[in-house]
Amino acid sequence: MANPDELKRMYDQGKNISAYLRETNGLAQNNSAIIEQAYDLQSGSYSSSMSQTVMQQHKQEYTSEIVEIFQSLCSPETVMEAGVGEATTLSGVIKGLGNQPDYFGFDLCWSRVAFARKWLQKNNQSQVHLCTGDLFQIPLQDNSIDVVYTSHSIEPNGGQEEPLLKELFRVARLYLVLIEPGYELASDEARERMKQHGYCQNLVGFSEGLGYEVLDHRLMKATANPLNPSAVTVIKKGVTEQKKNQSWVCPKYKTSLQEKGNVLFSKDSPLVYPVVGGVPCLREEHGILAGSYQELVGH
Repeated sequence: MANPDELKRMYDQGKNISAYLRETNGLAQNNSAIIEQAYDLQSGSYSSSMSQTVMQQHKQEYTSEIVEIFQSLCSPETVMEAGVGEATTLSGVIKGLGNQPDYFGFDLCWSRVAFARKWLQKNNQSQVHLCTGDLFQIPLQDNSIDVVYTSHSIEPNGGQEEPLLKELFRVARLYLVLIEPGYELASDEARERMKQHGYCQNLVGFSEGLGYEVLDHRLMKATANPLNPSAVTVIKKGVTEQKKNQSWVCPKYKTSLQEKGNVLFSKDSPLVYPVVGGVPCLREEHGILAGSYQELVGH
């Protein structure tokens, strides 16, 4: 990885950090380290942009459309945005759906989750369960969230669509709603840009290849950038069995976690996870091997 100060200078100059890091590391696709570095540099920009009238109007239209989609499907008791960013989208969804559902959100980058926490508190929506987490290893049990959705979070993971879909589908109970770049529905110019950025493609094809039931696939009306048009893909799961534990779990062993002394731990897992600035850090690589934690501290 490049020097952080150098990357910050490049970001301030408007350069594409992901493309630079891919080229520097000889990679054809983005990986988690590249995505996290790029997101960390962007942290704060999404919530600060909400001071602009144009952005406020777009976000209102965008989240209202998302809410309409959800309400046409079911009355969810639990909703999660996977790749929550700074929660500017989730905040609008909460305003539309109300406080009755239990809300969850996670993101790869700690800084973005910290800004999400701040933004939600500012909007009196601090009831949301937030943590850091990995789209490939979500810290929740199977079938635990009624509606799981994404908002351009699969986007930079081109080439890894299938494992991402499997993991998102695993956690969803009723529906998985993907709001991602509409490559197949976009203009030639937009497609070329998406390819250059390493964006995801063919989510419908991958979903159907996995045997998932795709109910809808179309362009969203509310699109901020015509060169990166948002498309919605609605996938039905429809599990009718009673929901399992809806609290965070160990991302590796999927065992229930409890908090004590700024640490999350499980009696059935040797890994403990830190809570930094109020944000549980629930990526496997953040786990500390501490098999004696419960005996010495956690009781």
